[in-house]
Amino acid sequence: MTLPFDGAISRYLREGAPPEVRKAIEKGGKDDILTASYPYRAEMKGKDYDAHMEALQIELARMQADLRNSGQRLIVIFEGRDAAGKGGAIKAVTENMNPRQAYVVALPKPTERESQQWYFQRYVDWFPAKGEIALYDRSWYNRAMIEHVFGFCTPEDRERFFRQLPEFEQMIADEGIIFLKIWLEVGRAEQLRRFLAREGDLLKQWKLSKIDVDGLAKWDDYCAAIDETMKLTHGKPAPWTVILSDDKKRARIAVVQTILNAVEYKGKDRAAIGKPDGKICGTPKLRPKD
Repeated sequence: MTLPFDGAISRYLREGAPPEVRKAIEKGGKDDILTASYPYRAEMKGKDYDAHMEALQIELARMQADLRNSGQRLIVIFEGRDAAGKGGAIKAVTENMNPRQAYVVALPKPTERESQQWYFQRYVDWFPAKGEIALYDRSWYNRAMIEHVFGFCTPEDRERFFRQLPEFEQMIADEGIIFLKIWLEVGRAEQLRRFLAREGDLLKQWKLSKIDVDGLAKWDDYCAAIDETMKLTHGKPAPWTVILSDDKKRARIAVVQTILNAVEYKGKDRAAIGKPDGKICGTPKLRPKD
């Protein structure tokens, strides 16, 4: 099988990865947690996950029905490192939703015309109408992190973004839209292990991009950009919820709980929802320092 990008990810493991990352991957078992600072040493058991997620799916259906009837609008943006599990978390949310009222926004590279518009404009075009739910798989925060790390925007562009952002997000809140920002954080070794799995799976190779490959060597640059972004953008009206996603099952449970707990709807069963696990879900202070 021909590997994408001429096997660049496997080559990075052999030649470019820090020794501790390479060692963790080589010694780790299939279900082992590779990140030393993660609070659990093994993944959540499948039967426990399935039982809780089944109850949460019922609550999501109730929530969507009430939003549709009341006309409330919901925006959830999903951000995080590459391979942090954004797509899987979004799928867990939308799995049993009516796609006519709940949709995923995953925008490609801006067109030439879009690049000449107000930066936020193409994201606003996808804002929900009454009764709708918009889930952003990456968002306007591209400018703060990816575009900055790869030099796709100027320092002036980024400074303007941070200057305009508070008023932009305040307008969303003032419009009465329920607005959530979720950050999924994955450890360096686990991220690389997921990339390797995609590289070797013909059915998942489409998920890889040149940005993923080139970004492997930019871990520290990403750390700096993420730290600065969290510092500048965490707080009212839209604080960040950070979820450690080395265990995908626990992360998906926490994502759904976060959304359900943020929305008031008829028939809400708080006991069935439960509170997110504080060991893996909280404020930006939860993010590892390494």
